[in-house]
Amino acid sequence: MAPVTTGIAGTGSAFMATLKRDLLIASKRKNDMLNPFMFFLIVASLFPIAVTREPQQLTDISAGVLWIAALLASLLAMDSLYRSDFEDGSLALLLLCPQPLYFMVLAKNLSHWLVSGLPVVLVSPLIAYMLKLPAESYLPLFLSLLVGTPVLSLLGSIGVALTVGLGSRGLILAVITLPMTVPVLIFGTLAVQEPRFGADLAGYLAILGAQLLAAIALAPLASAAALRISVN
Repeated sequence: MAPVTTGIAGTGSAFMATLKRDLLIASKRKNDMLNPFMFFLIVASLFPIAVTREPQQLTDISAGVLWIAALLASLLAMDSLYRSDFEDGSLALLLLCPQPLYFMVLAKNLSHWLVSGLPVVLVSPLIAYMLKLPAESYLPLFLSLLVGTPVLSLLGSIGVALTVGLGSRGLILAVITLPMTVPVLIFGTLAVQEPRFGADLAGYLAILGAQLLAAIALAPLASAAALRISVN
């Protein structure tokens, strides 16, 4: 048997192997890729029908609508993050990996965001056009979602890790996750709305960036600890 590679090189190899494995599995599960994307489109599309068709009113609420839709789409996709690994036993093997669990969790979170979060970011300008968001707000929307949606995934990972062993966890997952995402929702919406009135976009992006760095540093640690508790 080949010796287990440790150190930075071994951790990097394990990180990339976990990332590639999850991306490969996701590519074979089309529903897991399409469901959050379609949910985002449907929720954002229904707001003009249910709330108002007036262009000015749509302009005023469109930033909040898009961010709420992105949050709900992220929450919908979260349940599949560790579920299949828990059911087939590979999650227990992951916990026994000699490399730091932090990096394995981070790789799984990155894969999850690339599959479920990035498509939402890419399609957001098109939905913004439909919701009458001013053209000058497209770039702030795109950048704020690009920085903010990974935070939603990282924070959601904590809730999923805590509830992975439960049979029915939808409501519990929402109760745990939603309060943690409120700051991201607030500053993400402000980053889209306030530059229209002369505010500095860089300040809001800096706050979102700080939240992203804090989430990268702390959320995988919390998720790793929660996984050890839930699985053991």
